[in-house]
Amino acid sequence: MFSIYILTYNEELDIAACIESAMLSDDIVVVDSYSSDRTVEIASSYPVRVVQHAFESHGRQRTWMLENIPPKHEWVYILEADERMTPELFAECNQALQNPSYIGYYVAERVIFMDTWIRRSTQYPRYQLRLFRHGKVWFTDYGHTEREVCDGATSFLKQTYLHYTCSKGLSRWIEKHNRYSTDEAKETLHQLENGKILWWDLFFGKSEVERRRALKDLSLRLPARPLLRFIYMYFLLGGCLDGRAGLAWCSLQTFYEYLILLKIWEMKHMPILDLDTQSPDKKVTTVKNKGVGF
Repeated sequence: MFSIYILTYNEELDIAACIESAMLSDDIVVVDSYSSDRTVEIASSYPVRVVQHAFESHGRQRTWMLENIPPKHEWVYILEADERMTPELFAECNQALQNPSYIGYYVAERVIFMDTWIRRSTQYPRYQLRLFRHGKVWFTDYGHTEREVCDGATSFLKQTYLHYTCSKGLSRWIEKHNRYSTDEAKETLHQLENGKILWWDLFFGKSEVERRRALKDLSLRLPARPLLRFIYMYFLLGGCLDGRAGLAWCSLQTFYEYLILLKIWEMKHMPILDLDTQSPDKKVTTVKNKGVGF
């Protein structure tokens, strides 16, 4: 058996289905970032632990959770509210944690958009570290999301989890990615100044994770990134075979990439009002001069 952490913020539309998919575990912990909707009320109606902690960033929230909320079991799984655990994945997780050779496992997502599995243009199988031994993994921030730091060897599971990436509607998706694009713009500027392309990992990386991360580092330095991303996703990856949902998905990702570029230009050329968008409940605003020159 393993414990399951569920991260939430204003997830009243998803939290019940998420918890119910995870109830094969006897230890579920909902870590809520002070939701203003009925998320906590709904979660509290299930036999789970509910803990609230103010959101700082994705990496810090996960690290705080692991350090301050002891799980019942040695192994833990991290689940987002718009994701679903499956019985097949749960069974494979239980088998995997019997292997003493690894301290963590990557699991691939199946993105569900417009009631369609977007198999091709999402780079499936695209893996995230989800199952791991408690105390052996922690997280750091990277753009709008996080990256794991592992103290030991890791491997990959065959079963997948469902990710309903637009389950709360297109308006919520656009609002969320507007915030994400600010963090991605900041991370892009940081990587352009301090990062480098890991060419060996790009061509000979041992895993999909290493190759994908090296590809992202390369993409940050390419011209016409939004157009190249659309061509890569829609034609090279085969998004054109994902039907109407695939076209919509590729178009939204192209828009998101263009928004990141616009915010990079804005940060470098204009004194702008800098909102702390990492936390929806932070209200502090400051004005910063970003300097000139591109």
